[in-house]
Amino acid sequence: MRLEILDHGHRLRAKLFMGATAAMSRVDTPDIVRTLLYRPGFMTRPLLDLTAPAMRGPSFWTAGEREFLAMSIARTHECPFCVDTHAHLVGLASRGEIGLDRQRPEVLAIAKFLSERNQGRHADTDLPAEAVQQALRVNLVWGIVNRLANAFGFQLRPGQLETGTKNLHRFGYRFPAFLLAEGGRRTGDPIADLRYSVFEGPGVTDLTTRRTAATGDVWGGYAKTVRDASYRVTDADVEALREAGHSEDAIFEVTVAAATGAALRTFESTQD
Repeated sequence: MRLEILDHGHRLRAKLFMGATAAMSRVDTPDIVRTLLYRPGFMTRPLLDLTAPAMRGPSFWTAGEREFLAMSIARTHECPFCVDTHAHLVGLASRGEIGLDRQRPEVLAIAKFLSERNQGRHADTDLPAEAVQQALRVNLVWGIVNRLANAFGFQLRPGQLETGTKNLHRFGYRFPAFLLAEGGRRTGDPIADLRYSVFEGPGVTDLTTRRTAATGDVWGGYAKTVRDASYRVTDADVEALREAGHSEDAIFEVTVAAATGAALRTFESTQD
């Protein structure tokens, strides 16, 4: 983790939860969980409201197929943390009925469609509109998470792959409600709520900075790198931001804004 606040800056309830689960599993809390439990009102609650139905709700795509798509999306974004995680989840979610090399043609077609869209290229598909929309929501979720994983330097530590994926699958990408009880708004439209929380809600950075990070540039190219090539973010990049006087909370918010803006742009470009 490149930000100390994501390791040690949590509220008491989150610290107690992570401590208890780590003690029971004898495995350190994964970086993705630490990130999602940090300031959940800023991004996490609307993101999880989107993620749970996208990955485990009713769909044209099976749960295993959606994990395969998530893995494919992570490959496009060059996110090894997420590639390994979702590769493992394919087997769990499909109960071994499908493998990484055994997918129906529709899955391979939508994976190619998403890859081309994520690379900014035009792409068409003859798949049913509802199936495409469902896949685009999967793509929106992991377009955000892949960029955050790369920018914050997520790593898989001993035991985390097996334990973490088992819990993700078991709980369907849902967290206990008491961990998410913090501010924000809930209108029933998780995409609108996500946009509001990141670009309109309270934070340590001003709204103009966050909105600019979504599509323009701030901080000498940092936001653009997160959006377009998050795998290129290094420890030195983050340290340079600290030395320039940016707080870790500000770095967190701008990174989230850049990642969210990039993923929303791809999602919205297909709404025709």
